[in-house]
Amino acid sequence: MTRPLIISDCDEVLLHMVVPFRSWLDETHGIHFDFASGFEEALRHKDSGDRVQRAQIETLLGEFFSTQMHSQGAIIGAVESMRALAQRCDIVIVTNIGAENARARADQLHAAGLPFAVIGNRGGKGPVVAQLIAEHAPSLTVFIDDLGGNHCSVAEHAPQVWRLQFVGEPEIAPHATAAPDAHARIDDWDHAQRWIATKLDELDAVEALMAGAA
Repeated sequence: MTRPLIISDCDEVLLHMVVPFRSWLDETHGIHFDFASGFEEALRHKDSGDRVQRAQIETLLGEFFSTQMHSQGAIIGAVESMRALAQRCDIVIVTNIGAENARARADQLHAAGLPFAVIGNRGGKGPVVAQLIAEHAPSLTVFIDDLGGNHCSVAEHAPQVWRLQFVGEPEIAPHATAAPDAHARIDDWDHAQRWIATKLDELDAVEALMAGAA
């Protein structure tokens, strides 16, 4: 049978993003980022207190990713866990950073010790997950992401996938709503690796039984 497939997000799953983004906003743009507020209300100009408009947030995110990727460090345990899981699975990183930044993101992840294929996506991740499943025909698929909307999209387009919500940034995790379409919510890589390994062990047991019955 074909190898299992792990499809993982990057920001707050493999690499820290919001903390370096907050520091950059404060130092470069005079903008305060309040993690306890919803994203639409979280960014405010320090001099006026006015909310940063959505269009400007998108521009700031684009500028951050094009100039500040070097500030993003790995989530504790991410590199070790993913490299261990790669011994049993194919791994693809699907990150909502756009196709224009996919090469830079791949270079960033490879330099961090995560030498996996990278897809620069936009919007819900369900369609690209379904496409990857069609291409790989995996024996089992695990999807990892911090955002509930992406789990909803994958549940719609590829309902057979095991869906793990993972929020690896400790400053964000307490404020992150549990994703109703995820099968589990785990925020540290030691436990997440074990959860995924259990699914792989269950698959191995089934395949062994099928081989014995053949």
